[in-house]
Amino acid sequence: MNTKYEVLKIAKKAKQASFEMLKADTKKKNFALNLIAKEIEKNKKIIKKENEKDIKNCKDKNFSSAFIDRLTLTDKRINQMIDSVNEIIKLKDPVGEITKNWVRPNGMKILKVRMPLGVICIIFESRPDVSIETSALSIKSGNCIILRGGSEAIHSNIILTDIIKLGLKKSGLPENAVEVIRTTDRKAVKYVLEMKDYIDVIIPRGGKSLVEFVAENSKIPVIYHDAGICHTYVDKKADIDMAVKVCYNAKVQRPGTCNAMETLLVHKEIAKNFLPKIYNELKKVNVKLFVCKKTKAIIKDGIPIKEKNFYTEYNDYILNIKIVDNVKGAIEHINKYGTHHSDAIITKDKKIAEKFLKEVDSAACFLNASTRLHDGFQFGLGAEMGISNHKIHIRGPLALEGLTSEKYIVKGTGQIRE
Repeated sequence: MNTKYEVLKIAKKAKQASFEMLKADTKKKNFALNLIAKEIEKNKKIIKKENEKDIKNCKDKNFSSAFIDRLTLTDKRINQMIDSVNEIIKLKDPVGEITKNWVRPNGMKILKVRMPLGVICIIFESRPDVSIETSALSIKSGNCIILRGGSEAIHSNIILTDIIKLGLKKSGLPENAVEVIRTTDRKAVKYVLEMKDYIDVIIPRGGKSLVEFVAENSKIPVIYHDAGICHTYVDKKADIDMAVKVCYNAKVQRPGTCNAMETLLVHKEIAKNFLPKIYNELKKVNVKLFVCKKTKAIIKDGIPIKEKNFYTEYNDYILNIKIVDNVKGAIEHINKYGTHHSDAIITKDKKIAEKFLKEVDSAACFLNASTRLHDGFQFGLGAEMGISNHKIHIRGPLALEGLTSEKYIVKGTGQIRE
């Protein structure tokens, strides 16, 4: 099938379904989500079978271990997808919420009411669990969604979408409320970005090149899920054991994610005590270390760092380490090289902590906690479409409320403008 025609056909179906989704009440949406969770549970074996096809293809192409990890659907991760859907069921439905109301002197009553965005297209790479989480959020918020995953996860994304559509159909909601672009033709993204008559918002969730392509070519409003160059600063008054635990988690727990730490900043007065301890832990899992000159004197086998390293999102078992003079130096480094995503400080000094939390210009700043916690599920938001590090519409986890806009409802008794 012609790729442009396929994309147009999908977009038209989603747009038509969006008018049906506007009518759906909370009970019906939750019923659909419950059926989808059950279908995922029922079809675990076929999900893993299709996922194995993608894993094999990526291994044959020598993709990194971190990339393979992002792609892999284990029983645990499938269970997490089910849990995510069930958590979204429990959340308050934002649609129809009156956020503000007032009465004008002429008796006219004005209300601001939440409503769905309409048709969302999310363009993402490698992680097939995104298909479930974003679809569930879209359904609960009364939206329709078009999934455009990367070619490396095509089999996984198609089977997951088919399962979602089955749940929707059984519930009586339009199955076209969730669509997937089944071709791996790269031109599909270009065509999607032109469908302004059918698609209301684009969410790119991937690497820098993807986000830049969308920014340059989209005729549709974009909510950016941009690169995650995240930092952890270990202050001179840090609890050493806590710092080791948190920094290790921020880098190693799942390095292929956007909220994983890419640069570790260490106060000069604690470096000789802290660095050998974190080094011993990181070396157990073969993390490659790029280090500044001062760090090199402590970590002898570290690779001399270049400025370009500070601008790099590795998504892998690779870490930059730099010793700084104080919190001011850490803040300046983060605001210069970071992507305003997730940054943390480890300290027992309340004054230093408040300075860091106030002056670091990021979507989420953490005190004595891992950047890996910057996540919709961890924040109690059920799940997320992505994490926005831009400042328009929504910043941080893009969850249910962020998938709505507001419209004015004006109630009168015959008022006219004089």
